[in-house]
This record gives sequence, C-alpha cells and structure tokens, in this order.
Amino acid sequence: MALLGAYGMSVLTALTAQNTKKVRGIHEVPAQFVELQIDTVLSDMGADAVKTGMLVNGQIVSAVARKLREHAIETLVVDPVMAAKSGDLLLNDDGRKALKRELLPLAYLVTPNLPEAEVLCERRVSNLAEMREAAQLMVAMGARHALIKGGHLRDKAIDLLYDGKEFFEFHEERVNTKNTHGTGCVLSAAIVTFLAQRYTLREAVSKAKGFVTDAIRFGMNLGKGNGPCNIYAAVGREMEAVKVVRELKTAVERLGGKSIGGLIPEVQANLVYALSHATTLDEVFAFPGRIIRFRDEIRTLAEPEAGASRHMGSVILTTMQSHPDYRSAMNIRFDPAIVRKCRKLGLKAVSFSREDEPGPVRRKEGASLEWGVTSVLKGKKLMPDIIYDYGGVGKEPMIRVMGRTPLEVADKIIRIAG
Repeated sequence: MALLGAYGMSVLTALTAQNTKKVRGIHEVPAQFVELQIDTVLSDMGADAVKTGMLVNGQIVSAVARKLREHAIETLVVDPVMAAKSGDLLLNDDGRKALKRELLPLAYLVTPNLPEAEVLCERRVSNLAEMREAAQLMVAMGARHALIKGGHLRDKAIDLLYDGKEFFEFHEERVNTKNTHGTGCVLSAAIVTFLAQRYTLREAVSKAKGFVTDAIRFGMNLGKGNGPCNIYAAVGREMEAVKVVRELKTAVERLGGKSIGGLIPEVQANLVYALSHATTLDEVFAFPGRIIRFRDEIRTLAEPEAGASRHMGSVILTTMQSHPDYRSAMNIRFDPAIVRKCRKLGLKAVSFSREDEPGPVRRKEGASLEWGVTSVLKGKKLMPDIIYDYGGVGKEPMIRVMGRTPLEVADKIIRIAG
C-alpha cells in the first residue's frame, strides 16, 4: 500500500509462525481485541477503503463484520484467505460459514482463487466457464462484485471479474516460478489501494494485476519452499532504468572522445542496454535516431529511451535468453580486417550466414537476427565478444560488439579502433 501511494493501517487477527515451506503455528488474537483495534483506527483516521485477509475463525469473522457495519464501510475488499501456499488451513470451518453468512454480503469485491471459490460455492471451479458460474453465485450471495483469480488454471493465468452484469477478463503471461508466496494478499492490497484512490473497479483490478505480475516475475528465490513475490519490483525497475540511462550516456561520452567514426556502418549504429530479466523491447534502452557518424567522431540526437532500437534490442533480448548477464551491445561496420583485428586482440568472434536461414525465418520481418544470434550461441557456455554476419539481399553485413555493460562494450570498441 505504501509503495502504491497509500497509508495502510493494520488490525491484527493472528500471529503465524511460518516460512516458505509450512505454517508451524497460529496464535489467534481474541475477537474482543480485534474489535478494539478496528474501533481505535476507524474512530480516529477513518479509511477510504478496507480489505480483509486471514480471519482465522468464526468469532473473528463475526467481530469484523459487526464493526465494519457499525462504521459504515462501503468499499470493502474481501480476500477469503483459507489456506497458505503450503496448503495449511488459515480459516476453520466456523470461519468459512461465517464469512459466507456475514462478510460476503458486505463486500464491494470478493477475490477468491479457484480452491477458495470452490469452498464458497460448494462446487467444482476449474475452468473459465465454471469461474463465470462461481462469480455469479458469489454476487447472488450478496457481494457486489466478484473477481475469480485464475492462477490455478492449467494454461493461461486469466482473472475473471463480474460486476453483476458483465464479465471482464484480465490476461497476463504466466510466469514459470515457484516464488509466489503472498501473491493473493498483494493483489487484494493493490486493488483496495487503487479503489481508495478513486480508480474504477476495472482500472483498479487491471493496475493491480500488472503490479502483482511484476512481483511474481521478479520473485525472490529465498527459502526451501515457495519464495516470496517481490513487491518492490516496480520501484526497483524505475530505479534501475535511471541507472541504465546514466550508464549508456557515460559509455557514449567515452566513445565520443575517441576517433571511432570509421567504425559506424552505413545504417548508423546504436548502443543498447537492457534492464535485468528483460523480455520485451520496452525494457531495452537505446538512442532514438541512432548513433551517427560526424567526420571521425560520433553524435547522438537524443537521450536514451526505452524501446528505441528494434534491431539491436532484438539481438540483446535473444542473447539474454542463454547469457542473462550480457545485457549490452553495439553494432559497428563490417570489414574482414576488423574481424581479424578483433581476433588478434584476443576477442572471441563468431558468425552466422543468412544463406542458412530457414524459409519461414527469411520471410518473417525481424526474425533473421533472432535466428542468427540463437544459432551461434546455442550450446555455447562462453559468451563471444563479437557476433558478425556477411549480410544478404538488402541486408548490410554487420559486426555486433557484446558486453555485460555499455562501458564494457565501449572499451572493446575503443580497443578495436586502436
């Protein structure tokens, strides 16, 4: 909530002794003290929106429902937390009955995953059609809106929102990771924060879905079980982007002080630097308008931007699939003499031939570079310094200087330039 710009206030319902593998113990807070916490917080500062999480038992569920009615809370997100990622139960049978009977009718939104939806609806929920039926049932039980989370689906991770009239699907590419501890809590916390900030329900769910997807994508590999998702991912990416831009500018300044204009190809050049774990061109920074030759020196036309180089961006994204540490590259003019000089300097150079491209690759726009880079890196543990090709019809031959950082690439180019 703090990361997304809100001030979150907690009412504790239980203490748990748990790690990434197991919940080893639960210490329940007396329902009377839960009520006192709610009164204390809401009578002073109030709340723009409220969410519930782990409520442990029927007494606490009833106490929470009673107090939320007394304080006339309108925007309530009910996350029906019933089990930990390890499978340990976090809400007993009385609690589940009380949640359906007393808390669900107060909910502006309820956010169950598939197993929780099955418990609430007392029926199987394992596909999109059954998710639709479950959402309708929960609205019939009293919730104003229902969001069925599809993380347990076998194929795509589709979340389904039902507003009482229409269904809306939220799609994100599934992230193959075991580090998903806390994702449900993060999602509901993000949704309630965006609702408190007066976003519409669809906007709040969409923004929260993106937030939690990033948290999963950059999950932390901690512990021996399901590691935690990384809620700092979004902020960390912004901070990393600033560093990436700064390093690109520093590298070009270093190159600008050398006479390397003769290495710039006819199509001009670009120096790219990807964010860690980048998978899309929007996560690769480069210079708009490319790096151009001016006599024996180089010039740039603008500050580095995300997605500014499709060709070199594709090269580095493909490289990172097998060598994730190599996040930077720059293209220079091809000349057999330059290749020989690279090898003389001790730089490892490999090449691919566009004549070997399969037909489908040749016919698909932008696929050649991905195919070429993949073909030369396949099965190689050591990353080459140089990847070059002899060109083809309508394709200028090119040398690509690879490195972990822009400064490493710049230093190699300066050595090549002599």
